[in-house]
Amino acid sequence: MSQPSDRRFEPRTPAAVRGVVVAPGLELPCRIVDASASGLRVRLDRKLALPPTVQLIDLAQGVVIEADVAWSKGQEAGLKRRGQASLRGLVPSRLAAARAAFLRAGGR
Repeated sequence: MSQPSDRRFEPRTPAAVRGVVVAPGLELPCRIVDASASGLRVRLDRKLALPPTVQLIDLAQGVVIEADVAWSKGQEAGLKRRGQASLRGLVPSRLAAARAAFLRAGGR
């Protein structure tokens, strides 16, 4: 299977990190395949159309990354970073669903 063309201006770093994609009415486990300063590539557990904006929980780091979906093909999607926040401790109300998903996934 061919990979989407690489249009990034920054180098990407391979990763194999467990994550969770969160959006209204959606909580889906995934793997963060690679990352760069401006974006990430994720592999979803199943093929699913994502909404235009999502929150991606990096379970290893305990952070949520707010992102726009740049592309989607099969079970993979490219995300463009908009912001990042820790899920440890108090979070703004817009991140409450992400914090709850983080705790359900075993985050501390």
